[in-house]
This record gives sequence, structure tokens and C-alpha cells, in this order.
Amino acid sequence: MSTLLQRLLTEAKNRGVFIKVNIEQGEAIQKKTLNKLIQKAQGTAFGRRYNFKELIDSDTLLSDYQESTAMGDYIHMLPWWTRARLGEDNVCWSEPIKNYAVSSGTSDGSSKYIPVSDQMLKYIRRASMRQVLSIIQTDVPKDHIAKKWLMIGGSTELEYNGTYYSGDLSGITTGSVPILFQRLSKPGIHIRKEKNWREKIAKITEEARDWDVGLVAGVPAWIKLLMESIIDRYDLDNIHDIWPHFEAYIHGGVALSPYKKSLDGLMGRPIKYFETYLASEGFIAYQTRLDNEGGMRLLIRNGIYYEFVPFTRENFTENGELNPGAKSLTLSQVNDKDEYALLISTCSGAWRYLIGDTIRFTNLDRCEIKITGRTKHFLSLCGEHLSVDNMTKALELVANDYDVSFEEFTVCGIPYKGFFAHEWYISCDDDQLMEKGNEIRDKLDMTLKVLNDDYRVERSAALKAVKVHLLPTLKFYEWMSLNGKEGSQNKFPRVLKKEMLDNWKAFLGTTNS
Repeated sequence: MSTLLQRLLTEAKNRGVFIKVNIEQGEAIQKKTLNKLIQKAQGTAFGRRYNFKELIDSDTLLSDYQESTAMGDYIHMLPWWTRARLGEDNVCWSEPIKNYAVSSGTSDGSSKYIPVSDQMLKYIRRASMRQVLSIIQTDVPKDHIAKKWLMIGGSTELEYNGTYYSGDLSGITTGSVPILFQRLSKPGIHIRKEKNWREKIAKITEEARDWDVGLVAGVPAWIKLLMESIIDRYDLDNIHDIWPHFEAYIHGGVALSPYKKSLDGLMGRPIKYFETYLASEGFIAYQTRLDNEGGMRLLIRNGIYYEFVPFTRENFTENGELNPGAKSLTLSQVNDKDEYALLISTCSGAWRYLIGDTIRFTNLDRCEIKITGRTKHFLSLCGEHLSVDNMTKALELVANDYDVSFEEFTVCGIPYKGFFAHEWYISCDDDQLMEKGNEIRDKLDMTLKVLNDDYRVERSAALKAVKVHLLPTLKFYEWMSLNGKEGSQNKFPRVLKKEMLDNWKAFLGTTNS
């Protein structure tokens, strides 16, 4: 056994990576976490506004916190975080926030700036180490995991405005990577700084033959493209021809299932897949075992206090907005049947913050969860994060070019030649325009690239095509009538998925092409 591997295994034992807790035990730990958070933030502007001082050490802390402190999404926290970004101290967190993770845009198309405190960076570093150490404890060959680790993230190049640094979370966390991991990690700094994804893949491809990779981490779409690039560059049969010790893939960001068959086809033999849930707001969960049907262990000692809002009509509008009377549950109150929107309070100054993801518990005894979707309708097959607002705005701009109105539309995502495509159905009652579907498609595609950077990037990668069908407006109304959705309170769904999509295509008499 190598010296490095021995150190890794010793780390796993010393750090208590595999301490298991159930829901009830977890809530007791979570209560302590919340108490520490509000104690730390009691003197902040936010803490004074919501009387944190009165909550500290309360026997009924969890319910008192729910009653006293408002819940909300990014827009709710934005005024507070903006004050901190403009240089005001002690706004939401007692320590200065030196870093902001730039996340995908909100519904108005602007980017999110998520505060990342130094304390949160420590928790992210600890969770990252524990995830790798937990993988070592599975049946993955341990000598292989002690080889190089290929981590594919965004650019590590950060912007500094004189007050704080901003950029991709992977860039912010780079300086916090444990020294033990730095020795194993690839690519090098010169490639990590690269902002152009095509260039980054090309550079990694050129150096790939010099690495003995045992573990890979990254978003599935980009990992697939990278492996295809390497296989093509060196005329290989599969990726194991160049990385014979490749054993484990840590994935996250988007669902693996659409990619898995293609990824398996790039392998010379089966590998192990491990899911991770690392958001800009913090490290939330990771998969620790191979026989749990995709469940990830919720990290309850990681600087985050969790609440769970049942994803129901009582709590959310049709657009995914919180209703004024929405109610949250604590960890001990959840079940493994219902879907919940995740609410977090963190050591970076997020308070009862609706992160936007929906989850379901897969194992209550182990506090394991799976991500089921988002609270708002949008398309993100491969990381394009296309919101309904983006769709509506783009279609409006295209319609203005033709001086017409496209009153109804819907969009779906479909498989396309091993990748993905967007398929649009747009209402049009102009006979001349009905002959210009391809022209409208191209304008719509170009407009979306301007409105949404993530969409633009993915259109050069995994999102290979856009299809547009122009239909008489009457078709939309006929479908709504057949489904009992007539009337002013009903709207044609802007994103169609699963059964509803099958229903719509059956109505039109079409099939995926």
C-alpha cells in the first residue's frame, strides 16, 4: 500500500467520515448548528432586524426562528447582500465577505452574486475531503483512487473590484484545496484559469496522456465532450486505453441519467458513479455508498441549517413562487414520500433562503436525499438554465421583428443524436410567417444566446439543435379544452415534460425525431 494511500485512509478514520445519524439525531445536531449561526449573527443588521438575540439558547428555537424570520428567495436576500457588496460591514454575517460566487441568472436575466465566507470555505474543503475519503471506503480499488484526480470546473480566474473577489465557485475554492489533494489534482493552474471551455478541453486533451487518472469530477456534459476529444485525439477504443486506472466519477449540477449510456460507451469497463450536491451557497450532500439508488447524505454538520417546504399548491404558486402563507418543516418532520423545496440558513449570511431546488428523502435513517428538480419551470438538460422569462423575452423580441404577436408557446427538451435539443411550439396565425419556421428558429436561437450566457455556452456543446413548429393559436386552445383547462385562470404550460408532453404530442400526432 502506498504512503499516500495510507495517509488517505488514516484521514478517513481520524475525521469520523462515516458517523451515521437518523432524522431525530440529525435535528438535535441541526438545532445546535442554528443556535451557533444566530449567535454569530445576532449583532448584524439582519440579526437585529429579526431579533436573533432573543432566540439564542431557546428551548423552542426552531419554531421561534420560523415565526420570527421571513423566508424568501434570492430577491428577498438581494437588498441585504447588495449592502455588503457595496462595502457595508456586519450586514448579514459578522465577518467580512471577501468572495462572491457568480451563479446563473435569475428570471430577469441578471447574474446572482452569492456570498461565500471564509468559514464556509472551510466547510466546503472539509466536505470535499470527506467525500473522497468515503469513496475510498467503498469497493473501488484503493490503489487506483490514489492516482491523479481530474477536476473539471469553471475558470479559477477571479475578478477583483477593490472590495471583494467574484467568479466561479471553483475559482474561489481553489485556494482552499487541502495540500494533500493538490498533489493529486489535475489539470494545472494554467489550464484551470482558462475561461474558454473549448480551449480548456483542447489543452486538457493535449496533456491527458501524461496523467494516470483514477478519479474524475465534473458536470456530465463537459466530461463526455472531454473524453470524446481525448479518444479522438489519440485514436483510442475507449478512455481506459489512456487511463487504465480510472475507477470513479463524481458528478453533479445536472442529472446523470441522460448521459450515463453515452458515458458507459466511452469506457473499457464499468466504473463507479458518485453524485455530489455542491451549490454556490454551500456543500449540501454527497453520495457515500453504491447501493442507495442515487441518494446523497445530507451534510448536517457543515455550516448550514435546513428547512423543508412541502412543494405543494398551498406553499407555491404555479410559477414556483412562495405563497405568503408558506410553511416549512424541520428535519424530524419530513417523510420519504413528499417533495420539498430546500430552505437554508448558512454561515455566509443566507437566512431562510429558498435555494430553488426540490428534493425528496430516499432514506430517513441515513438522512439521504435526491434532487428532484427546481421550484420554477425552466429547461436545463445540460446546464443551459433557460428560464421562462428568457423564453418569453426572446420570443417577444423576435415577434417585434415581424410586427406580430406569438401569443402562446411551449418548449420541451428532447434527446438528439446522443446529445440534446430544444423543441418549440409557437402559435402563429400569419400565413406568410408559417413558411418561415427556420428563419424564426435562427433568430430565436441567436436572441437566447444574447440573453443567457449558459444557453450560449451549451449551444456550442451538448445542446446541439433547436426545432421550431409554428401552429395556429386555435391548436393550443383546443388542447386546453380537451384537458379541462379552459378559462381565464388557466394558462398553457410554458415547459412540457413527461406525461404532459406525451399528451401534447399525441394530440398533435407527432413523435420525437
